[in-house]
Amino acid sequence: MRRVRQKTQAWSPVATERLLLRRLEPEDREDAVRIHSDPRTNRYNPDDFGPAAAEKTFRMFLDHWGREGFGYWAVAERGSPQTVIGFTGLQLGTVDGKEILNLYYRYDPSVWGRGYATEGALESVRRGRLHFPELPVLARTNDLNRPSQHTALAAGLKRCPELDRRSGARLHLYFTLGWPDGASR
Repeated sequence: MRRVRQKTQAWSPVATERLLLRRLEPEDREDAVRIHSDPRTNRYNPDDFGPAAAEKTFRMFLDHWGREGFGYWAVAERGSPQTVIGFTGLQLGTVDGKEILNLYYRYDPSVWGRGYATEGALESVRRGRLHFPELPVLARTNDLNRPSQHTALAAGLKRCPELDRRSGARLHLYFTLGWPDGASR
């Protein structure tokens, strides 16, 4: 089903208690590459995620905004809106042939432990349910990434073992909100 492009102003900018979430812009490239290629943010990522992969990911994020009118936000602290500290939000995707909203969060290690990932994820889920109530929200992480699992649960998602998939030595765990119970793969 082809969706109508969202009105970007319904998605950006958004302020939470401590964060400013705004549309990703080409000027965010350097911050995106820095955060996404940092070995600490890739501790649980089995793929090579150097600067070239981070650049490709950034372009994919930008393309989604241009095509859909929403996507993963650039995140800043409200008191320092010019400094990008991470990325969070939702993008359209497909799992088991069903259209979904993929919940994403990745932050600079300098701000880990402050609850920002949860705060951004909660707002992402809230907006997703508001603008796309018919679509399930999913987050995927691997079995070793306890911080990501904690964030998904804190954002209101539940484990959905029926969707779990093995990829090499790792098991990818799925967390969902709005996924049909007992749905077959």
